[in-house]
Amino acid sequence: MTQKDITFVADFLTEHFNEAPELYNRKGKYFNVERVGQYLKDEDDDLVSPPNTEGNQWFNFLKDSTHLKESPLLFPYYPEKSLHFVKRQMEGVIDQCLQKPADVIGKSVHQAACMSLYKISQSEDSTPQLFKLPFLWNDKTSNLHYVLFTMLENSISKIHILRRHTDTSRSVSNGILAVEFGNFLNGSINESSDSRCYSCLDAHFYDDETVTVVLKESVQQEGKERVLAQLPLS
Repeated sequence: MTQKDITFVADFLTEHFNEAPELYNRKGKYFNVERVGQYLKDEDDDLVSPPNTEGNQWFNFLKDSTHLKESPLLFPYYPEKSLHFVKRQMEGVIDQCLQKPADVIGKSVHQAACMSLYKISQSEDSTPQLFKLPFLWNDKTSNLHYVLFTMLENSISKIHILRRHTDTSRSVSNGILAVEFGNFLNGSINESSDSRCYSCLDAHFYDDETVTVVLKESVQQEGKERVLAQLPLS
């Protein structure tokens, strides 16, 4: 150790471990503890060296404010307690605030419909990802809820649209349908069906009547074409 290190340690001991007669009756703690470490102890005991809040602008502001002094919106201050104690107190308040909404929302959620999208073999070690880019849209004018998604592998050129009424007691026609892009962008019917086949990269609702899709050519070659298309929902 260098002389500078020794001096630093000596100054630390001198500052924080002076005898403190006022602490003699505190369970044998006859010295001031390091002021930062006491806040991190996971104990409910009072701090040995509580902070001096005299002159603190925030406390003075609260003390002089008749409206804020007793406000339930302000979290209470415990100047004699460690941060662990305050953390537990705050967690308890937050849990209490969230419990009622969780109970109400949980009891109001129920299954409105169930439909099988695909089946996989029970012998497969890992389940393949067949469900991609689900996008939700709520048409408030017609009270309809939409889900856009694609199914990989078997139907890469299709986008599926699921439509449900927000009132679960009502049903809508064509609850789920698929739009296949394939070679619909070909210039003529004489072009090969394999020459310009497209798959969906992404899809979002543009508004209540329009769906925007990003398509790419499915052929394996350089310079694949990308197409931004807007499709009327009708």
